[in-house]
Amino acid sequence: MERGKMAEAESLETAAEHERILREIESTDTACIGPTLRSVYDGEEHGRFMEKLETRIRNHDREIEKMCNFHYQGFVDSITELLKVRGEAQKLKNQVTDTNRKLQHEGKELVIAMEELKHCRLQQRNISATVDKLMLCLPVLEMYSKLRDQMKTKRHYPALKTLEHLEHTYLPQVSHYRFCKVMVDNIPKLREEIKDVSMSDLKDFLESIRKHSDKIGETAMKQVPGAQDLVDFSPVYRCLHIYSVLGARETFENYYRKQRRKQARLVLQPPSNMHETLDGYRKYFNQIVGFFVVEDHILHTTQGLVNRAYIDELWEMALSKTIAALRTHSSYCSDPNLVLDLKNLIVLFADTLQVYGFPVNQLFDMLLEIRDQYSETLLKKWSGIFRNILDSDNYSPIPVTSEEIYKKVVGQFPFQDTELEKQPFPKKFPFSEFVPKVYNQIKEFIYACLKFSEDLHLSSTEVDDMIRKSTNLLLTRTLSSSLQNVIKRKNIGLTELVQIIINTTHLEKSCKYLEEFITNITNVLPETVHTTKLYGTTTFKDARHAAEEEIYTNLNQKIDQFLQLADYDWMTGDLGNKASDYLVDLIAFLRSTFAVFTHLPGKVAQTACMSACKHLATSLMQLLLEAEVRQLTLGALQQFNLDVRECEQFARSGPVPGFQEDTLQLAFIDLRQLLDLFLQWDWSTYLADYGQPTCKYLRVNPVTALTLLEKMKDTSRKNNMFAQFRKNERDKQKLIDTVAKQLRGLISSHHS
Repeated sequence: MERGKMAEAESLETAAEHERILREIESTDTACIGPTLRSVYDGEEHGRFMEKLETRIRNHDREIEKMCNFHYQGFVDSITELLKVRGEAQKLKNQVTDTNRKLQHEGKELVIAMEELKHCRLQQRNISATVDKLMLCLPVLEMYSKLRDQMKTKRHYPALKTLEHLEHTYLPQVSHYRFCKVMVDNIPKLREEIKDVSMSDLKDFLESIRKHSDKIGETAMKQVPGAQDLVDFSPVYRCLHIYSVLGARETFENYYRKQRRKQARLVLQPPSNMHETLDGYRKYFNQIVGFFVVEDHILHTTQGLVNRAYIDELWEMALSKTIAALRTHSSYCSDPNLVLDLKNLIVLFADTLQVYGFPVNQLFDMLLEIRDQYSETLLKKWSGIFRNILDSDNYSPIPVTSEEIYKKVVGQFPFQDTELEKQPFPKKFPFSEFVPKVYNQIKEFIYACLKFSEDLHLSSTEVDDMIRKSTNLLLTRTLSSSLQNVIKRKNIGLTELVQIIINTTHLEKSCKYLEEFITNITNVLPETVHTTKLYGTTTFKDARHAAEEEIYTNLNQKIDQFLQLADYDWMTGDLGNKASDYLVDLIAFLRSTFAVFTHLPGKVAQTACMSACKHLATSLMQLLLEAEVRQLTLGALQQFNLDVRECEQFARSGPVPGFQEDTLQLAFIDLRQLLDLFLQWDWSTYLADYGQPTCKYLRVNPVTALTLLEKMKDTSRKNNMFAQFRKNERDKQKLIDTVAKQLRGLISSHHS
């Protein structure tokens, strides 16, 4: 029963659902009926639903039929009216069609015109819109075109400004256009292109100023200001501005400084052959000046591209390298004219850079070093000059045949001699030509020293001191050496030596005039404190003394040459009656030689004469005592005595004035006493008085006497040496032995 109730309840629910679906179907748009029907088919009661649907359809058909039956007459009337209307409508249609055909035919042109107008209006709107857009785009395109033109004409800084305006002002207004995006994407590339091109211009600029530094420096050293006008600095300024705008100024500054440092090192590297010509130094200086003229201009026309610290660093490097190069290359220079020209060039170089504010004290200090080298080159040059003067001199007094020649010589050399002035022409100066020549060359040397001191910013005292020290070197080293070389020449004659003594005497007297000459050109009085004195007097005295010694040596050599001609027969028994020929010739030579000494200072002539006599006496003594002479006779001794008497006669004749009585004869006193002892055979006196201050034979040495006695001992039998003593002495040989024994005793006691 319950099951039946349940089935009934379900049947009611199903019936209610079907009813709802039917109402939904009736009231729903046919387009949406699908889901409703799907709900029927999803259930299990679609058969019953179909039955209900059929029942509902039949109900609606009956309602329709009732409605139609109710309105049938009206419907018939409507149909009748409608048929009438259809005929009228057909007529109207025909009329409308005809009218439309006529209207179409008549309005065809109007339609065409209207279409054209419509098209024109559309074009007009498009054109107007296009113009509006173009008005926005044209400034962008114009600006871009301007940018390209500026880059094409290498106006990079304006191009960069244009690019900034384009990017920040114009492109944002038309950013939605495709071409604008292309431009925006291209802007970084354009910036890099501008950077690259401007950097390329800078590199060209750096290369250009490297090549033209020589010309820039040359112009600066000629006129100083305005040299920078030779350079177009615009590439630097443009590149600096461009990198500054692009925020890369520091990169640019570092690059510029690095490149210029490299160029500085190249500029400061001198060519290996710079020292050969002045042009080598000039080009070197021009390049350095040109480099720093450019850097100085950059310093003052840019804000921080280079700074004072950077410039000072470069200048310190340049100074050290330049000074080192000059020290090295100037040391190769042996031409004083080139050294002087170099000094003037260095002064110009220093003064030029000083105008630009660079400190140049070290350059002037270095010039003082070059001054010493200049002095050395002058000394070498004047050494050659003095050598030529001395080699070409005839060492004869200068002959004067007219007043004009006399004044010319006196004008060249400060000489005054009242006696010579009074003498008639022709006459002679006491000195030879090398005296005025040497004197004038000393003055020329002083002028050359003075030239170097010009423009060195030295005080008069410093200049004076420099000249005096250099002149002293010339006198004490160069001239002294030249004179000594002449004096020591192998083929120098006594006449030349005598003339050298005379010449140096006059040059010595001229030293005071050289002092005055230096004083006049430096305006520093010689008595000023710390003033260097000239050593010319010492130089000429030394030369004169050397010449005197050489005269003494030369005379002795000549005497030795004559003595080599001596040919004594030591075993002769004949008694001669005249001096040997060689000695006569020797005495004649000495007389003629001392006659030439008339112009020498008296002391020199006297010393030479005394030296010659002493050497002659010593040589004769050696000749008598030499070991090769083993025996000698009384005859040989008497001949030797005649030769000594000839020497004594020469000494007594006064070959050189100024000797006191018998002074010159004392040179032969040793020989005289020895010969008198043997020829007079006065041994008793000799032996008795030996050692007494008043001894007659004080100058006879017992060793010398014994040596000579031994030579005579073996010849006493062969030669009648002692014939005069036969009545008084029985054994002459015994006497000689006794004397010899006593002499040996004297010698022994003397040594003990």
